[in-house]
Amino acid sequence: MKRELHAEWTKLRTAPGTGWVLLAIVALTVAVSGAAGTTVSCTQAGCGHDLTKLSLFGVQLGQAVVAVLAVLTISGEYGSGMIRTTLTAMPRRVTVLAAKAGILTGLTLATGIIAVLASLLAGRLILPGHGFTRAHGYPPLSLADEPTLRAAVGSVLYLALIALLSLGIATAVRDAAAAIGTVLGLLYLLPVIVSLTPDPHWQRHLWQISPVNAGLAIQATTDLPSLPLGPWPGLGVLAAWTAAALVSGGLALRLRDA
Repeated sequence: MKRELHAEWTKLRTAPGTGWVLLAIVALTVAVSGAAGTTVSCTQAGCGHDLTKLSLFGVQLGQAVVAVLAVLTISGEYGSGMIRTTLTAMPRRVTVLAAKAGILTGLTLATGIIAVLASLLAGRLILPGHGFTRAHGYPPLSLADEPTLRAAVGSVLYLALIALLSLGIATAVRDAAAAIGTVLGLLYLLPVIVSLTPDPHWQRHLWQISPVNAGLAIQATTDLPSLPLGPWPGLGVLAAWTAAALVSGGLALRLRDA
């Protein structure tokens, strides 16, 4: 496994544009989170906003860049034909996929930590200027607050799970465009379908099985009883989707010709 990890780290580290993609994850996440904070205001006590979730809103855009990075981690090799060289040098295919997943997870976690902390800092600096003050019942955002800490840690894990979900889908599909389309459909089209479902009963059930809707419940810090799923069970739904995608990808990689 050590040899596979070293090889995958070398490939991803030296791939053109990897550094810029990681920078884009942080920049877009923080920029969108900061912009979201400027669109709301609070003129009296009890404004009804979840400041932690609002400050982490940029994760919903940052996840798209994470997904693209994950897809290109393996589909780029299929597109160039390099996958044959990889599997000739390292014939244990599932181990190769595990090494890719490990390196991708480490990079995503490191990048996610920076993006999430910077987003919370932006919220802490921006939101008081829009009326979210102690006088209105909103103390400054702080990781000392357990719900905020849980949302921050959960958001980092959410991005890592999105990366692994995307890697599993890309391994099974092989084609970069098809994989990116599939992943972005899950990330953005499925939540729209859920929101447009007219029957409240079915809408609730679809929400509970949607990887994005359920996964992002980890960011909620207020009005938790109204959620179809709690924060950690919701993240568990995303984890189940991720596990299924990785198993499918691993089987496809093992059983099909390169």
